[in-house]
Amino acid sequence: MRVMREILRQPAALFGLLIVLVVVTMAIAAPLLAPFDPDNQMFDGLTLEGAPIAPGGPFLLGTDTLGRDLYSRLLFGARNSLIIGLVANGIAVSIGLLIGITAGYARGWISTILMRFTDLMMAFPALLLAIVLAALLKPSLWIVAMVIALVNWVQVARIVYTETRGLVERDFILAERALGAGHGRILFLHVLPHLVPTAIVWGTLGIATTVLLEATLSFLGIGVQPPDPSWGNIIFESQSYFQAAPWLVFFPGAVILLTALAFNLVGDALRDILDPTQRGRG
Repeated sequence: MRVMREILRQPAALFGLLIVLVVVTMAIAAPLLAPFDPDNQMFDGLTLEGAPIAPGGPFLLGTDTLGRDLYSRLLFGARNSLIIGLVANGIAVSIGLLIGITAGYARGWISTILMRFTDLMMAFPALLLAIVLAALLKPSLWIVAMVIALVNWVQVARIVYTETRGLVERDFILAERALGAGHGRILFLHVLPHLVPTAIVWGTLGIATTVLLEATLSFLGIGVQPPDPSWGNIIFESQSYFQAAPWLVFFPGAVILLTALAFNLVGDALRDILDPTQRGRG
């Protein structure tokens, strides 16, 4: 409740939260809100010259190059893009937490191996690694989510490692050890609860990055595969019509931009609320 009250007091965070709620609602209710089947190539969906129809009339946002309703495809594309964003980011945060806590608590050779591997992954360009993995594996919704998760966990691991190193030197942890507490009790009752705010903040901020990365992979043709719609592959399919039918690129690009901005605004607000020491830092 305190978190919600704080968000409601911040106009930027409230705007972001409203956009997130609208996008999530539209994605969940896509079958009810979509006026047409997103894969249906309608007889009247193209002009006599075979060009897409501009926004207006029965097609609120116009049609695409195959005569499909763009509004319906954006609604169903939101489902795929958000599923990938949530699943991939959830896996990435979980992997980052596991590796960061293990390295920060265990120390010694285990810590060295895990953090050097993390440094190696951070040094490798994330987009290039995602392209390689997506090209090697058969692109699909879940494969794309897994690929994105495998390249996005490193930042979480580094942050969690640093925080865990500081926590294990705190007096209450040392006192627990002196009293004979086991590693499991220390980790789950004393270390992990202090890392939950970090996981929430990075989980929220990471969704924006994940949605953008999914859109990039789909735009490159190695993300969600047609006819399944995603915001990225809608732009990919329409790039040759950028001048003749600009709405085909503008509308999916706008929803990607708004969604990424909204999650970033909410994530920044959660960072300030859950970790006051970060207030005002960029």
